Amino acid sequence: MRIDDSRESDNVEDRRSQGPRVGKGSIGLGTIVLALVAMYFGVDPSVVLQMAQGPDSTQQEAAPPPPADDASSRFVARVLGETEDTWSAIFQQNLNRQYVAPKLVLFRGATPTACGTGQSAMGPFYCPADRKVYLDMSFFDEMQRKLNAPGDFAQAYVIAHEVGHHVQNLLGIADQVDQARQRNPSQANALSVRTELQADCFAGLWARRADQARHILESGDIEEGLNAATAIGDDTLQRKSQGYVVPDAFTHGSSAQRVRWFKRGLDSGDLRQCDTFGASQL
Repeated sequence: MRIDDSRESDNVEDRRSQGPRVGKGSIGLGTIVLALVAMYFGVDPSVVLQMAQGPDSTQQEAAPPPPADDASSRFVARVLGETEDTWSAIFQQNLNRQYVAPKLVLFRGATPTACGTGQSAMGPFYCPADRKVYLDMSFFDEMQRKLNAPGDFAQAYVIAHEVGHHVQNLLGIADQVDQARQRNPSQANALSVRTELQADCFAGLWARRADQARHILESGDIEEGLNAATAIGDDTLQRKSQGYVVPDAFTHGSSAQRVRWFKRGLDSGDLRQCDTFGASQL
């Protein structure tokens, strides 16, 4: 990616020097295991986080603080800045409204959120209650080592996907999905898949618009994004974790679906093309 000269967002909150904290509302190893099992078998892991409220316990010793201007955090800040500039333009041009950017929290191990205690084992996530994206950057190492999804654009795709959930929150889509899930709990997984695929489409849309405006993409970037989308498809993850695929348990979509919707946003650059909820075929 060509973002060395991109603006660094001021909306990055760095909690890495605090180290993993285990206190009120925290979850332990057993809950992490449950959450991972839930993720693979179709339960929204944020539900496990929210259920993990508990009594106070001791705090773990804080990890040594990282450098204040380390390259990885500056990369995240630049990508976040690119999402801010791009979505601000989209909101103004297409919706005639102001885009309110999310905060992005960098943490290590565990951190408190308005959605319960966040754990690095859950991967990056967005909490609609506090409008913050949470990221333990060790996930990027996991992407490279365990998912075979390396590259700076693969990392940017992950951030843009989570920002896509923030866009859904701003547009009222997240509330509509929650209401639909409450009316028909049996459709929870299907609704989750459409929600996640729309965030993939939004990530592709961001990449297209940002590149048109500031030429941030270079050779190989799109392939990195498509590879990452393939690596984190539900069928691929299920096959790796349990040896077989259970489509009814999908919560994020198959690898083919995730690639398809990312490409749809990337190829069209059109917000209207990301309507996964109105699509008859995913």
